Amino acid sequence: MMFILNNTDSTPLYQQLFLQIREKVLSGKFPAHFKLPSIRDLSGELEISRNTVDGAFQELCAEGYIYSKSRSGYFVSDLELDLATSTTTPYPKQDLHPKLAERYRFDFHPARLDPEVFPAALWKKCFTDCFRSEPGAFSEYSDPQGEWGLRCNVQFYLERSRGVRCSPDQIIINSGSQQNLEIVAQLIRETHNSVAVENPGYHLPRDVFRNLGFRINPIDIGSSSLNPDALKSSESSVVYITPSHQMPLGYVMPVADRLKLISWADTGGRLIIEDDYDSELRYVGRPISSLQGLNPQGNIIYQGTFSKVFSPALRLCYMVLPTWLADAYRQKFMNYLCPVPLLTQRAMIAFMEQGHWEQHLRRVRIFYKKKHDLMLHTIEQRLLNKAKIIGQGAGLHLVLELNDRIQDEAEFVERAKQHGCRLLPFSAFYADGRKEQNKLLLGFGGIPLGEIPAGVDLLSGLLE
Repeated sequence: MMFILNNTDSTPLYQQLFLQIREKVLSGKFPAHFKLPSIRDLSGELEISRNTVDGAFQELCAEGYIYSKSRSGYFVSDLELDLATSTTTPYPKQDLHPKLAERYRFDFHPARLDPEVFPAALWKKCFTDCFRSEPGAFSEYSDPQGEWGLRCNVQFYLERSRGVRCSPDQIIINSGSQQNLEIVAQLIRETHNSVAVENPGYHLPRDVFRNLGFRINPIDIGSSSLNPDALKSSESSVVYITPSHQMPLGYVMPVADRLKLISWADTGGRLIIEDDYDSELRYVGRPISSLQGLNPQGNIIYQGTFSKVFSPALRLCYMVLPTWLADAYRQKFMNYLCPVPLLTQRAMIAFMEQGHWEQHLRRVRIFYKKKHDLMLHTIEQRLLNKAKIIGQGAGLHLVLELNDRIQDEAEFVERAKQHGCRLLPFSAFYADGRKEQNKLLLGFGGIPLGEIPAGVDLLSGLLE
């Protein structure tokens, strides 16, 4: 069992070990239920700390490649290995929207950000430098797909951080998820007429596809993700999913379900839309690898955004199209213009190339982790006898599964509003109109750190 770790590599040792074990699992070199060495034995063999090995094992468990047995150790999961492609050959380097009409003391909306974390001085400098050094930008149009330099930087970032494998030619720069989905709808409307969505799930894809004439097919979320078998039995040939941090329940889709989903998409001209809306905000271990990275030549559209960790006001996002769909995009939209202002794109190029983006991500994770941890601690102290926490460890929100049902969700939300507390009804996430009586969604991104305990106290009192 040979693993080779390089101490001079910029990739952390636990991540190197994670990638090498994952490759052996996906290639079949480690068969199903194969027992891995103990953490102690492997740390001794590789001359690394036990924490490093444990970190790799925890990531493998989180993504479903291995599982643990009490007092027995770690074992390889039973996966459909023929559905995954090799992940060792990289390409060459090249919203829930909160309404702001009203102000609340405690705004638990999941899309609220803290203005303190935005790097205003650095962004202003990058923008001003571009303004001064490129006066000709006021007489230019952007590349229809977005500036080449920005697409190259996004490609490099996605490959390193998310395992996405693509070329800059496959990347489209847009002004938000709404526009991404509208473009996808126009590309596929002649061959597809229905879209499966997670239930509960994000409202925007439902609205966009329904408004453009598609039939919406809700697929219930099971104990950990959208049910692939239920998807197979549906009539939909397109599915929109949030596999790395399910919105709103926070589940990570296990790799076994991911492989089933890839198999589903690879037959009959089906298509997966993978929304990686907040992958950077994972507080335990590294971000979960993308679905697209498991099958980069497959029928998977990957979309991400700068809104969750940078600023929704810039209206800056991206999507990665399969090669065949990128060709179709250029044919259909060759005369369209990129909607993101040219100076904004060039300022982001400078921001990323000067190393500010990676520094900002580290700062954001630390900043929001403090809020996340305080939220968990306060709930455990004051609400744990009233609810169970779902979806912790990532993102900007938690879900509380209440021990006692709320008799009337709308009345409870209104009562909270009267006390200066804003809640988004959990029922709003259901595509089939069902009413939720025992779940609360609590966003913590927009609440000042020192106000979180008081906000939880208020909710606790309302639940009496």
